[in-house]
Amino acid sequence: MTEAVLELYGHSRRVGLIEWHPTANNILFSAGYDYKILIWNLAIGEAVKMIDCHTDVILCISFNTDGSLLATTCKDKKLRVLEPRSGKVLQEASCKNHKVMRVVFLGDMNRLLTTGFSRWNTRQIALWDQEDLSVPLIDDEVDGLSGLLFPFYDMDTHMLYLAGKGDGNIRYYEITTEKPFLTYLMEFRSPAPQKGLGAMPKHGLDVSQCEIFRFYKLITLKNQIEPISMIVPRRSETYQEDIYPMTQGMEPAMTADEWLSGINRGPVLMSLKEGYQKECKATFKAPVRDKKSLVVNGIDLLENVPPRTENELLRMFFRQQDEIRRLKEQLAQRDLLIRQLELELRNLRNNPKDS
Repeated sequence: MTEAVLELYGHSRRVGLIEWHPTANNILFSAGYDYKILIWNLAIGEAVKMIDCHTDVILCISFNTDGSLLATTCKDKKLRVLEPRSGKVLQEASCKNHKVMRVVFLGDMNRLLTTGFSRWNTRQIALWDQEDLSVPLIDDEVDGLSGLLFPFYDMDTHMLYLAGKGDGNIRYYEITTEKPFLTYLMEFRSPAPQKGLGAMPKHGLDVSQCEIFRFYKLITLKNQIEPISMIVPRRSETYQEDIYPMTQGMEPAMTADEWLSGINRGPVLMSLKEGYQKECKATFKAPVRDKKSLVVNGIDLLENVPPRTENELLRMFFRQQDEIRRLKEQLAQRDLLIRQLELELRNLRNNPKDS
């Protein structure tokens, strides 16, 4: 991969997060350090909507199953549940005792799970009801390490995996709808610390080996990426339907225009019995465009960049003062030129030349 298929311009500052819509085709969300979330329609290569309700850097974004709700965590210590098309904040929690860093929707359970730090700087996880974010259902301290906790949820097996940045272990939990809601099972241990983790989609797993989850672990000390497979130890060579229910496939449930018009649809499910051999019919062709500005909600995002710090505000103030002084000088020079031209015109009228 040496050339980009499509380049998107819209954020006034660097982009920190990107997330695909789970069911709509060609819909991409991006969150930048300008405190904005842009919704891109890749079919036309432009931003179609902007969410501007955050007051600080957005740390994490997560969708529910059909993509009708968007959860965000922010550096202002608030957890928000939004309607992504309108940007309306449906629920908001001010987390004073639990500094939220990462959030993930727990499938169709109407639950949210967040990871962060307590007031004593211990790592903590909290479970929330997405309809009421006033108080978490449970909050549990994990340990006293300082690395960020990355949550990964498998809604097919209701398993939660927690991996800490700089740790070598991955913890497993089972999520239930009844108390105690969160049950610790065991953990995977490794001496090599992880810088980050990625997960293979379900249709890419090896079902013949009873593989239910696969991580790709970034190890910076060894300059390598290590795959880690979570395997259920079973001797039977037949397809295990109890651990491989119908899962989200590769086919989009709707087009970008349908989602933008207000339609919500759940994911198109597939059986893993056929593995990942089924070809995806969805294709992407990058649009050809040459656009030097980006106007969303009547605002040109590339031109109107508000200051974020006091130093930036002072620099912008002095630049504007210099610009005002320069424009006043130009105006004074043009007034003088106009007066000279008026005087010459009056002289020509009073002293016409002989024909």
